[in-house]
Amino acid sequence: MSGPDGISVAVLGLGEAGGAIATDLVAAGVTVRGYDPAPEVQAPAGVTETGSEAEAARGCDVVLSVNSAKAAVDALRAGLAGTAAGTVWADLNTTAPQTKRTLDGIVADSGSGVAFVDVSLMTPVPGFGLRTPMLVSGGGAARYAELLGPLGAGVEVLGGPAGLAAERKLLRSVFFKGMAAAVVEALEAGRAAGCEEWLWGNIADELSRATDATVQRIVDGSYRHAVRRTTEMQAAGDMLVDLGVEPAIAYASRDLLKRITGAEPPAPPTASR
Repeated sequence: MSGPDGISVAVLGLGEAGGAIATDLVAAGVTVRGYDPAPEVQAPAGVTETGSEAEAARGCDVVLSVNSAKAAVDALRAGLAGTAAGTVWADLNTTAPQTKRTLDGIVADSGSGVAFVDVSLMTPVPGFGLRTPMLVSGGGAARYAELLGPLGAGVEVLGGPAGLAAERKLLRSVFFKGMAAAVVEALEAGRAAGCEEWLWGNIADELSRATDATVQRIVDGSYRHAVRRTTEMQAAGDMLVDLGVEPAIAYASRDLLKRITGAEPPAPPTASR
């Protein structure tokens, strides 16, 4: 572990996200050790490159696993051999809440004295690096915030177990990535129809005027007019087929509207009333 004047951090995965975070940690005066299994990936300037997860983790206060969801479990198992009691193992990969709970269980079962924290990065890392807004949960969450917060990390601690931060991020992804897919599909169809510029402006205008009331209007309208909108989205999807555009989102919207036909709209959260 590092002395009282600073901390040491291991970064596992030195690609776009891990590399940016490691670079900011170095700039903040942190001792950074890094490892990436891809031989073509070079450690950023100031990062001590190591030959394995365990070697990178050895002697570090915090280990940041920023490789990939599919590699998260293997990286943890390999890296635990280099950790000591009191180390915080932070998994920053976007993965299912159950995977985060599995990782937490592996740490607990190891008897290593390591604290696990589930970290969800809430915006793309490029341009933000260490300042990327983070939601954190799990037994090591408070310690993670205590160590990285003073360095410039934007950490919001959720009072709950590992998996909670991942759940919040993925719930937001259903909305945000779903909306993004709808925009991409609509603009592709607008291009095929020769009115992409008009549609672009229309979408931008709707997004710029959105408020809390907009969310309530969308939800209420979808439930109350589900029959009519099911027919409308069938027509929209059929039009996209004629334009040579796959109507993945249009037909998915049709199917959702059909499913909620006849149901009452849910009440908005208290804070939104």
